Amino acid sequence: MDSTTSSLVALLQSVCVVMVLAYGLTRTRVFAEILDGKRTPKNLAVMAVVFGLFSIYGTLSGVSILGSYINIRDLGPALAGLLAGPLAGLGAGLLGGAHRFTLGGPTCYGCTLSTILAGLVGGLVYRFRGGQLLTTTQAVALALGIEAFHMVAGVVFGTPVATALVVVRSAAVPMLVANALGMAVFVGIVRNVVEERRTRAAKEAIEGELRVARDIQMGIVPRMFPAFPDRPEVELYAMLDSAKEVGGDFYDYYALDENRIFLVIGDVAGKGVPASLFMAVTMTLFKAYTRPERGPVEIAARVNDKLAHDNESGLFVTAFCAILDLRTGRLDYANAGHNLPVAVRPGGTTAFLPPSGGLVLGAMPDFPYKVGTLTLAVGDTLLAYTDGVTEAMNDKNALFGNERLLEACRADRHRGPKELVEGIFQAVQAYAGDAPQSDDITILAVRYQGRNAIDHGP
Repeated sequence: MDSTTSSLVALLQSVCVVMVLAYGLTRTRVFAEILDGKRTPKNLAVMAVVFGLFSIYGTLSGVSILGSYINIRDLGPALAGLLAGPLAGLGAGLLGGAHRFTLGGPTCYGCTLSTILAGLVGGLVYRFRGGQLLTTTQAVALALGIEAFHMVAGVVFGTPVATALVVVRSAAVPMLVANALGMAVFVGIVRNVVEERRTRAAKEAIEGELRVARDIQMGIVPRMFPAFPDRPEVELYAMLDSAKEVGGDFYDYYALDENRIFLVIGDVAGKGVPASLFMAVTMTLFKAYTRPERGPVEIAARVNDKLAHDNESGLFVTAFCAILDLRTGRLDYANAGHNLPVAVRPGGTTAFLPPSGGLVLGAMPDFPYKVGTLTLAVGDTLLAYTDGVTEAMNDKNALFGNERLLEACRADRHRGPKELVEGIFQAVQAYAGDAPQSDDITILAVRYQGRNAIDHGP
């Protein structure tokens, strides 16, 4: 290996050490503040000292030749200037230059001057560009220019000139290559840090917006319980737990007239903002098309037709809607591809409602939905839910499933709607354990109390 190659290898090893240390610096609070434009005296002093030490290391780790050094000393001050401005660059250059001056040698004056000017030039470039970071190509060109001046200054101010010329001939190629490469690598690191910060800031902004969207979404679904405080014939409770900041599950309920209530639960296919927007539209349509003279089949059909005709997104909704007559406990319902609700009977069989073959909402207009009828006895509860319950998985990717849901319903069949809903949710959580929640979980329970609740009321 000739002397030029061996010198280059030695300098590249030094560059690697400096880059590792410099990368650690990019993760500090001071560096973050510098990137944010907070060029306080303290931060500038820290940058000057740290990169001045890099400059000194660049000398000490260099290759000695005829009383001089083949080195990467200029790299530290130039970077300090490029990142923090003239004061930091000049400070680092003075530290590195002063140390070099104490070592003497034939190129002492030229090397000292070049190191100081490297920091100053880097700072002036920073000032000229308004703090904007150089591209990698521009950084390499700057490093080559600084080192070219270094070579010229070493000869011009050399004593004796003949010896200085020998040193420069040996140092030119290794120093040009190593300093340019070091500059390119560090600028690349900084640009990646800047991009990472931008990405993180954008992510945090999006997360903040999603949290606001979730608050808005949760404000859309009713959460005031008891749901019908003036109607003791019925108790209703519901909960919605999103897997993400916003999701597509929903439920709603309202009085249809003085003797009947309407309730609906649904699940938009998809996740995130699109699903939440589609969910809001679907809820609005249900409320707009619900009329005392319409049954659940007609209401579901109208919502389906509207979603299907205007559905450019290709999303669809599973939904179960029903009308409960508070006088008789009669429940008329329509099922649009939704999970089968459970009839929880304390004195009888707890079982799923029979399937009706209804198509999901928004898939095809003019679909003929079928009405289903169920009579709730006093104390019976209808439990509706979304697939986040039955499709919840544990760490072995096994589903919670229908049978576990029925078992949970049977275990809590004598409890009120709130206790029933919370018990099922806790059973799902216990089953899933530490496995991440992959889907929204929504549960709605309505218990029929009958006329006896009025007769024995306060």
